[in-house]
Amino acid sequence: MSDTPTPKPGKVLVPADELRTFSAALLEKGGLSPEHARTTADVFVWAALRGVDSHGIARVPAYLGLLAKGVANADAQIKVEASTPAAAVLDADRAPGPVALTAAAEDAVSRARTNGVAAVGVRGTVHTGAIGYYASKIAEQGLVGIGFVAGMPNMGYTGVKGAAVATSPLAVAVPAEDHAPLLLDMATATIALGKIRQAKASGTPLPEGAAATADGTPTTDPEQAVMPLPLGGAKGSGMSLAFELLTSVLVGAPIFAAFHSDDPAGRKHRQNALLIALDPAAFGGADAFTAAVDSTLGTLKGLPVADDADGVYYPGERSAEVAVGRTEKGIPVAPKVWRDLTERAEQLGVALPDAAG
Repeated sequence: MSDTPTPKPGKVLVPADELRTFSAALLEKGGLSPEHARTTADVFVWAALRGVDSHGIARVPAYLGLLAKGVANADAQIKVEASTPAAAVLDADRAPGPVALTAAAEDAVSRARTNGVAAVGVRGTVHTGAIGYYASKIAEQGLVGIGFVAGMPNMGYTGVKGAAVATSPLAVAVPAEDHAPLLLDMATATIALGKIRQAKASGTPLPEGAAATADGTPTTDPEQAVMPLPLGGAKGSGMSLAFELLTSVLVGAPIFAAFHSDDPAGRKHRQNALLIALDPAAFGGADAFTAAVDSTLGTLKGLPVADDADGVYYPGERSAEVAVGRTEKGIPVAPKVWRDLTERAEQLGVALPDAAG
């Protein structure tokens, strides 16, 4: 770590381990315990390594703000309420999402080892971060990981004027033998809110049908766009509503109905989630399963390549390749994010990591 507070111009490259240690130090200064700070930082670095910069290190200042405002509870008393050996609800007590969902993923794996399948709901957390991280943690243990999240309505719904449902994501992680795991990590929106902000900052027009004004009118002007539109129209909005039922309503903490009620408390920021773990050993054998996954992925990659394509890829393959490159060369941090981190580091007395321009 370097004591030099001056950021370098342009993008900087920071080794992943240094960035993880630095982020954890900032989050610890923000009020998290050392263990929870490391867990949260690991989620951010994982996303940054895979090129998902919208959920990467740029989230550190935002989380510090959530902690400072009391939106996120730095001293959350997390409780696990088990109803059956294979099902449980984790009451997060407004703990940051990375803390709550990491605990839920570990619990789901433990229960699935015994029961073949497990589902752990998470009630009352605050911003889950990259949902693919938790599904991947399950897959790292040789199990299939599935995750759903529901949050505050910020996306259009087919036929509704204005924001109606959330950009609720889905993740599926499937372990393989020789290939990188399959990781499908997607939102129910056509475009992420972070992408709209990036387009506004750069003045770049948005794709057709990706975003809308406050009243739901589609627009390509990033200055006018305030919300994303659902992926595939009714399909994306329907999935988001289904995820609200599978998470918020299932764990007894509805968001959608409360948000659209007359109760001001219904708009208090919160998220809910559901993580599912499936043990292939309970379905005929883990070794046979991963071998068949490899065969399936290999078959896909062996199909004829379209004239306008540079190859055939399965979900998660390219982001895994990005992670290999960024592990070797460092994680690029955008100038604005670096400035924000530098300011936070100066305020909190945390040394900046070594970085190269």
